Amino acid sequence: MEINKKIGFIGSGNMAQAIIKGLLSKNIIKPENIIASDPDEKKLQKLCEEKRIKTTKNNLEVIENAEIIILAIKPNVFKQVLQEIKGLIREDQILVSIAAGISIDFIKNHIKNEKIKIVRVMPNMPALVGEGMSAICCNQNLSEEELIYIKDIFDSIGKSEFIDEKYMDSVTAISGSSPAYVYLFIEALADGGVLLGLPRDIAYRLASQAVLGAAKMVLETNMHPGVLKDFVCSPGGTTIEAIKVFEKNGFRGIVMDAMVACYEKAKKLSN
Repeated sequence: MEINKKIGFIGSGNMAQAIIKGLLSKNIIKPENIIASDPDEKKLQKLCEEKRIKTTKNNLEVIENAEIIILAIKPNVFKQVLQEIKGLIREDQILVSIAAGISIDFIKNHIKNEKIKIVRVMPNMPALVGEGMSAICCNQNLSEEELIYIKDIFDSIGKSEFIDEKYMDSVTAISGSSPAYVYLFIEALADGGVLLGLPRDIAYRLASQAVLGAAKMVLETNMHPGVLKDFVCSPGGTTIEAIKVFEKNGFRGIVMDAMVACYEKAKKLSN
């Protein structure tokens, strides 16, 4: 569905560029209806040349020319940017934050307007290749149509899910940070392949495709991962021997402990 609103980006780093790429590739919006700001002139010039969108170094120009404003900035400059734009945000605009640890209340308290439409989103790194997972929450000021607009934006870079904001720190652990866990697992698989005599480049390709395929099986069959695991484990076979080693060394417990550590850190950052 084409979005009949103008979208602005304050900040044009990797995630902003991924969203812009997704929006344009899925024909959700025309290039002339996107504007992005950034202090980096070279970054803006590249965006303008490659994506044909409007660019500016002035954040206030984005506020003046967009109806959906995506704050694609780091948490450490978030307060500064809110102070800059708070007097210009209109009640018909939607303010979307993709900054980790920044709550809806934090934004509302700095904007100082209860009627402002605020959305908080946590995308993840695979959005850069169109396979992201974004968790979305918002305040009560958005209409059903506006919620569809927001979902369409983040579906353009993968998949998205509406959740209650109280689960956002859990989302950090399960999808926000988990690509790093998977990269670590892929690296370990490849190291194992090298140990067994495979060339490293082949080992990485084999491991990466196996992980991609396994994830796709879960998503497309909707079968329980445990059932799919059992399909691979033949009685007295090779795979069950490997599973035995994982279980003996507490693989599941290690993963769960790591997620709890990630969750606790996320809570500290958002307080």
